[in-house]
Amino acid sequence: MNSLGDHRPHAVCVPYPAQGHVGPMMRLAKLLHWRGFHITFVNTEYNYRRLLRSGGPDAVKGLPDFRFEAIPDGLPPSDCDATQDIPTLCDATRKNLLRPLKELLVKLNSNPELPQVTCVISDGDMTFGIEAAKDLGIHQVVFWTASTCSFMGYLHFVELIKRDMVPKGKSFLFDGTGDAPIDWIPGMSNIRLRDMPSFINGNNDELLFDFMGSQAQNCLKSSAILFNTFDELEQEVLDAIVATKFPNIYTVGPLPLMERHTPRYDSKSLRSCLWEEDTYCLEWLDQRAPNSVLYVNYGSVAMMTAEDLTEFARGLADSKQPFLWIIRSDIVKGDSATLPEGFLEEIKDRGLLTSWCAQEQVLAHPSVGAFLTHCGWNSTVETISYGVPVICWPFFADQQTNSRYACTTWGIGMEVNPDVKREEVANLVREMMEGDDGKRMRKKTLDWKKKAEEATDIGGSSYIGFDRLIREALTCGRKLPQSNGFIEISK
Repeated sequence: MNSLGDHRPHAVCVPYPAQGHVGPMMRLAKLLHWRGFHITFVNTEYNYRRLLRSGGPDAVKGLPDFRFEAIPDGLPPSDCDATQDIPTLCDATRKNLLRPLKELLVKLNSNPELPQVTCVISDGDMTFGIEAAKDLGIHQVVFWTASTCSFMGYLHFVELIKRDMVPKGKSFLFDGTGDAPIDWIPGMSNIRLRDMPSFINGNNDELLFDFMGSQAQNCLKSSAILFNTFDELEQEVLDAIVATKFPNIYTVGPLPLMERHTPRYDSKSLRSCLWEEDTYCLEWLDQRAPNSVLYVNYGSVAMMTAEDLTEFARGLADSKQPFLWIIRSDIVKGDSATLPEGFLEEIKDRGLLTSWCAQEQVLAHPSVGAFLTHCGWNSTVETISYGVPVICWPFFADQQTNSRYACTTWGIGMEVNPDVKREEVANLVREMMEGDDGKRMRKKTLDWKKKAEEATDIGGSSYIGFDRLIREALTCGRKLPQSNGFIEISK
């Protein structure tokens, strides 16, 4: 055995292989590492190669007690620099990854240089990790990286089928059917059919509907479920899950704020971003007035039509507001992103376009006044963590549910119609940046930011929840090094 500690707890972290899942799992792994865990972080071979391309060899170098491993996803080899096709990837994860994960766990436990694996933390969309761990007698928990409200929604997909409420086409978004109230899900109030987690949204994708519903149900087979949220933000649905579905849950977020307790890691050695990040945009923001810039980013997976892209571009131009727009190379379905003729010339003095950025640094920048977002959960908790209101254009998965909560329950946003039009975009942007509604939402978001900070402060609900998670669910009786507790937050 080596000097890193033969009896330290060893956590194997298995994220779903997309940016929005790899990122929060890495945050969790860093927190556990700082608390004394040996970490093995498991990417798919496809994403392992993407990390190498975006960050070089140091991106997967890790640390002596924070190691990277890769397992095959069973899909044809590809060197594309984009998220794989989601339906194909989902099908592959549940069919192809159980065996290589079990083989990896056996290999790790056969290595005399490593502590024995004490727990597997698998993404809530990678619940084969539960089976792999149980088969080998290893403790296991799941990390649901989306919102808690969406988790409750997915748990009730079966009930949607029983009530014959699954839409047969996209028209339900426009013919009034989508406005039907869903008032029978415990802990979820003011929800309509159109606000349920996607894969009921007219894409006729039975595979994803089945995948997400079954993965949520499989999470209930775990010994514990942890959520990247804080109690006050989703209190009603958290209470309902404990009362009606599963008692052993832990709230440990927002993880961006929980990271305040740890030292800053070398970003090259523990990298989770699959794209190369532009840093010039931060210099550009430095030249702008406080709260004057709209940040636009649809996340790592959301796609749109060429027509949608044109409408957003024209709406942003017509708003006359400064903006920073992140446009991925694969954002347009089946085509390259082509902007309207004359657009770049028209916005050259007040707009900046780039392919990817360090989103947290952008949201924390004082010049950013609002966020036009797809409402993925990472973006949602980050915008709350830094007090930035949102204009919502949800794409799929939990984003419809998150958008509804942002615009109603939390009072921090307004939503763009699914059939996006430039006039609406321009009006919403102007109202959010200059209008009375925007001012009210900015104040409300700052209120939520304060609550999020309190939850993650020493003695706060998420701080305590994380400590409970370690003591009750992850250490399996092993003692942690005394020197690796949380550091004090500088106020």
